[in-house]
Amino acid sequence: MKLIYKPMKRVFLIVMLSISFFTVQAQDRKSYEDKMNKLEKEYNSLVELYKTIAEKNPNSLTEADKEQMLEITVKADSLDSVQTVLTMEIVRKFKDSKFPAKYVEAAMYSLEYDELKEAVDSNSGYYNEPQMERPKKLLASFELRHPGMMFKDFEMLDLNGKMVKLSQWAGKGKYVFVDFWASWCGPCLREMPNVVEAYKRFHDKGLEIVGVSFDKDKKNWAAAVERFGMTWPQMSDLKYWESAAVSLYGIRGIPANVLLDPDGKIIALDLQGDNLQKKLEEIYK
Repeated sequence: MKLIYKPMKRVFLIVMLSISFFTVQAQDRKSYEDKMNKLEKEYNSLVELYKTIAEKNPNSLTEADKEQMLEITVKADSLDSVQTVLTMEIVRKFKDSKFPAKYVEAAMYSLEYDELKEAVDSNSGYYNEPQMERPKKLLASFELRHPGMMFKDFEMLDLNGKMVKLSQWAGKGKYVFVDFWASWCGPCLREMPNVVEAYKRFHDKGLEIVGVSFDKDKKNWAAAVERFGMTWPQMSDLKYWESAAVSLYGIRGIPANVLLDPDGKIIALDLQGDNLQKKLEEIYK
């Protein structure tokens, strides 16, 4: 050992520490990959089970079927929450590597605005990976309607053919839930009973809802409103994805929404399921 001069010792030590670091990193990556793969497998199993039940004739669904579908939804939401937590752990732990990219892409629609902004970090080692293109575009859309921004006004026709403005409700002293949807959108229709429930629970306490439809056929729009009992104001320019709301609010997919405070400031976006109910419970407790 005496023949190895001090600079060589330092080089040797650095190399050994680097090998140790990357070995630990590799072990950590494998651990996270195993966890994520397990979650994905469980989630896909739930999706298949849900589809099997949902493909039955709606009139033949039993109470047990409906209860099982609700249980599946709750379990799926729980798995989604775990995936989100693990994704942010990966983002923070492996920020300087390419490893997080695929997980950011997979979880992007489940991330809150602040989480997505942290995950789409231009200084990260994975920012320029191909899997980051979609998260980048999603963040760009969120930047047009993120919490803290004031609402952007627009004018469209209501179901009676009258021109109405969002500002007739927004910024008038009440919380306003602006719901972007369409009668042709399956996920929108699946979420609509939850929006109806929110309106029933909180309208008398001051909540307003304004529906903004991306329909292009007025009859289909009106039929869906009647079918689901949407008794709140509706508006549309019947321009499908050319709707003025798309560019104003950076809408890349529906259902989408913004929750406005009494002054018209955005305080939350894309609230669905239990998240919508919980947020409104916090406001109207």
